[in-house]
Amino acid sequence: MKNKNPHISVIVPVYNHEKFIGRCLRSILDQDFDEKFEIILVDDGSTDRTNNVINLFKDEIKIIKNEKNIGLPASLNKAIKLAKAQYIVRVDADDYVNSNYLKILYLFLIQNNNFDAVACDYYLVDDNENVIERKNSYSDPIACGIMFRLDHLINIGLYDEKFLLNEEKDLRIRFLKRYNIYHIPLALYRYRMHANNMTKNKIKMKDHLSKLKKKHE
Repeated sequence: MKNKNPHISVIVPVYNHEKFIGRCLRSILDQDFDEKFEIILVDDGSTDRTNNVINLFKDEIKIIKNEKNIGLPASLNKAIKLAKAQYIVRVDADDYVNSNYLKILYLFLIQNNNFDAVACDYYLVDDNENVIERKNSYSDPIACGIMFRLDHLINIGLYDEKFLLNEEKDLRIRFLKRYNIYHIPLALYRYRMHANNMTKNKIKMKDHLSKLKKKHE
C-alpha cells in the first residue's frame, strides 16, 4: 500500500542562517500533530555552514539546494510547486513555532470550509528567545504564521518574484482580493529579532514599498 500524501507542506526558506536553522527545524519536527506532514527546505545558495546543519536533518526533510542565490520569492515558489499537500504554511529559517502550530491551524481549516486561510498571532523574541512583545497578526501581519489552501495560492499566481522584499505584502494584497484570512488570537509563532533581519534594511524596504504602491495603486 502506497503512503498517503501529506496533509500539510511546511515551506522553510533559508539563506546563511547556520545559527538559527537547527532550532527552526527541531520546532517543526517536534509538532504535536498526528497527521502526516512534509518539510520542504530551500537553501538559496548559502555560503556559511547552513549546509552542514541542514544535512543533519536530511532523513526527515526534503532539501532543495539552489546552485546560486535566486531570491526569497523564487525560492518559495520553487518549494510550493513541489508541495504534495493541500495546505501550505511557511516558517522562516530564523524563527520557530509552538508545538501546536500545525495542529491548530490545520484543524481550523478542515472544519471551516468557508475560510480560505488562517493566521495566528506571534511573539517577537530576541536572540536568546526571550519574549519582547506579543503581536496581533491581524493588525501587524507578517509573512509566516498563515496556513493557505494550495489551490488558492496557485490561483493568484504564487509569489511575485520581482519583490525581493515585501513579497508577503504583495501576496497578501492579491490573496485578499479573492479570498479571506481568518485570525486566531493564539500566539503560536515566534518571530526572532536580530541584527540580520531583512526588514532592517531601510533603504531596500523603502524601495520595495514604492514598487508595492505602484503595482497596487
